Amino acid sequence: MDGLTLFIQQIINGLRVGSVYALIALGYTMVYGIIRLINFAHGDFIMVGAYALFFTVPLMVAAGMPAWLAVIIAIIVCAITGALVEKLAYSPVRAKGTNMSALITAIAMSLFLENFAQTLFGASPKQVKTIFDLPMVFGISGNTLLTITIGMVVMVGLSLFVKYTRTGQAMRAVSEDKNASLLMGINVNRTITITFAIGSGLAAVASLMYVAQYNQVTNMMGSMLGLKAFVAAVLGGIGIIPGAMLGGLVIGIIESLSKAYIAPLTGGIITSAFSDAIVFGILIIVLLVKPAGILGKNTGEKV
Repeated sequence: MDGLTLFIQQIINGLRVGSVYALIALGYTMVYGIIRLINFAHGDFIMVGAYALFFTVPLMVAAGMPAWLAVIIAIIVCAITGALVEKLAYSPVRAKGTNMSALITAIAMSLFLENFAQTLFGASPKQVKTIFDLPMVFGISGNTLLTITIGMVVMVGLSLFVKYTRTGQAMRAVSEDKNASLLMGINVNRTITITFAIGSGLAAVASLMYVAQYNQVTNMMGSMLGLKAFVAAVLGGIGIIPGAMLGGLVIGIIESLSKAYIAPLTGGIITSAFSDAIVFGILIIVLLVKPAGILGKNTGEKV
């Protein structure tokens, strides 16, 4: 494989994994845009969706239906899980706690979901049946093209939803001023719960694309995926829907290129696993240089 072909292949691989990061980052950015909470449990909704696929894909195949239809059940399971987490954990803390207690609660919920899944299903990886295996198109994997396309469609659809629907307008109103939204007759708590449900449903779509590529589920799979998606959301501008998509694609490409080139250039002294350190190093640089992200705008904080 010549240098140009390798470079193009790594760009394509980066776009594929970046689209998964982007779908997860969209959930992060929706919740943060409404209640200014970094939901560190969001990555674990990927795990919930993946386990839902693990159990429902064989049922779909046995019933003679396409395996990918299992994502509908996964979306419902993730949406219910997200709404329950918000109602049972975040809502009480939001009413009586502080920003710090909310952040601690998010970390605690992440650990709870991971350990609860381990208790139910064990720590060993579970193999998921092949969901779809699309043919090559112009030398590019059909699965890769589908992943990228779904990411773009979801971003556009979510942007239109937030801009033009009544629920989306309520979300924007709540993000601007909760008290004023109450005066306008908006049910703030219901709007926040819907936001969590939609964001969690997007995590199920991301789990479909991830499982379709790697065919494996573990109770810890959402941890690193969630952290990288968080970096993507911050890079693009957390709270900004196109920013989440942009950040996810950029992180995916950087990760793919670093895995392909860093280890060979250093003679194996630095392994491809160092790509994770590069991703988190980007987070530090972004916070130092442009804390609001690529598409974000620096605004003064009211005191």
